[in-house]
Amino acid sequence: MAMLTLCSAVAALRVLPDRSQFFQYESVSLSCGQEGTSPAWRVKRNTSTSVNQECSSERTNDSHCFIEDLYSLDNGAYWCESAAGGCSDAVNIMVTAGHVILESPVLPVTEGDDVSLRCRTKSTSNLTADFYKDGVLIGSSSAGNITVPAVSQADEGLYRCAVSGAGGSSESWLTVRAGRPEPPDSPLAGFLLPVVGACLSLVLLVVLVLLVLLVLLCLWRRHKGRVDPDVSYTDVTITQEAQTNRIRDATAAPTFYSTVKPGNT
Repeated sequence: MAMLTLCSAVAALRVLPDRSQFFQYESVSLSCGQEGTSPAWRVKRNTSTSVNQECSSERTNDSHCFIEDLYSLDNGAYWCESAAGGCSDAVNIMVTAGHVILESPVLPVTEGDDVSLRCRTKSTSNLTADFYKDGVLIGSSSAGNITVPAVSQADEGLYRCAVSGAGGSSESWLTVRAGRPEPPDSPLAGFLLPVVGACLSLVLLVVLVLLVLLVLLCLWRRHKGRVDPDVSYTDVTITQEAQTNRIRDATAAPTFYSTVKPGNT
């Protein structure tokens, strides 16, 4: 049964166990989880006998509804609502007096999640079950359960199961929500990435050159301070004697020289 109340969805309805189909006399717990500091929340429902009715019991508060024994009269839509006009998405709860139910998520699943489907009967634990989506057989399992891997929007639809000799379940709607969108690629990022890469390469090159120069400087200093043990050293002092200047007498007559050849006299 569809929910007739119009409101802004700002809360989440929690259902334990997380499935939409129940056998008669089973129990279910529904509670409200709101965002921020909103007013008190109440669990409400639309059933075949009531519309916009509060679902509460003496054992719980207004934001929590616990139904200990489910009956077919509890079939309907359940949601959370506040006096300020906030609400959650509605979920459908189905109670059957039959022999087979399909255990599937009652709350929406996210794209990429793995979803488990289980076919259960009141009396049989090990059974072979067939699973259908929108009336088309999608698989069989001797263990009574299958997994839909990495669901997408294409997996959204009506699911049911059947057990030979025991009958089939009602149909349950599986809702698949889109995952969180990835941020779009920025044109600036495509320009900056090569620039940043070039700058990093330049910085690494400068650091490498500096390291090489540092190593060479250290080797040069070590070589400069090293003494060769095979070479002897001594102190050598060089002195220069002063030469006596010869002084010629300025008043002396000039001296002439001639060559005398031996001969007859």
